[in-house]
Amino acid sequence: MLGTTIRRKAKQFGTLVRHSAMTPRTGVTRKPVAAGRGELGVTFIGHSSFFLQMGGKNILIDPNFARWIFVLKRLRRPGLRLRDLPPIDAVLVSHAHFDHLNRPSLRAIARLTRWKSGKRPTIIVPRNVRDLVSDLGYGRIVELDWWQNVQLGNLEITHVPARHWGARMVRDVHRGYGGYVLRSGKQSLYHAGDTAYFDGFQEIGERLRPEVALLPIGAYHPASFRSVHTSPEDAVQAFVDLGARCMVPMHYGTFRLSYEPVDEPVQRLKLDAKRRGIEKKICVLEEGVTKFF
Repeated sequence: MLGTTIRRKAKQFGTLVRHSAMTPRTGVTRKPVAAGRGELGVTFIGHSSFFLQMGGKNILIDPNFARWIFVLKRLRRPGLRLRDLPPIDAVLVSHAHFDHLNRPSLRAIARLTRWKSGKRPTIIVPRNVRDLVSDLGYGRIVELDWWQNVQLGNLEITHVPARHWGARMVRDVHRGYGGYVLRSGKQSLYHAGDTAYFDGFQEIGERLRPEVALLPIGAYHPASFRSVHTSPEDAVQAFVDLGARCMVPMHYGTFRLSYEPVDEPVQRLKLDAKRRGIEKKICVLEEGVTKFF
């Protein structure tokens, strides 16, 4: 029985690999648009990667510019080029998985920021992730536990819970994981990282009241994957629990990490939002296009 299960899973994974390799890479790369004074600028890079302009700071969350994750090909080009980014003040990493913590991307960001500004950026990570980023050229490394926060000028960043896991490899399960809520004045934004649906969304909404919610909608099939990932319908319920004003979907379409059709997550998201009468609150961003709030 065990051998049959292993062979079945290997065959399924082989299908993902072949599909990734044979699918043409699509998408357009653009130059970032600068936010005006007091504006919150959100630019979707792809997968769970975002460039944020908030509180006078340039922030990257889970930046991944890789063309491949091991044997899985990137299906959508990054919306921005590394060289077109302005100097970065801080990078936030939600957890140590290879699609979220991409060391070559993080090293390039630190190097380019130092070359352009003479300064080293700050990197913010969950607890016990410091050793994975300590040699990448960052001036300051901040490790946070859930509900701890750090202040960058007038921008406050709080690490919040998730339902996922943080191991880089199989056995290093001591590593932390979670999302972030960023707040500056009246502006507030939540990036969920990777997570399944859980009652923590309501607590995050009650405690921190984010207005913009970046929520994952992919990697939910087979059904067992929903123990660590939200389906589109789960993400809509999370958005409702948060009480946020606008939802931006993420974690879909860039890397084929599961077995649902690539175009299905957004279709199901829009259908469920329409059923609930909140379709106008869903903002699907094209890679490289900056949305101002």
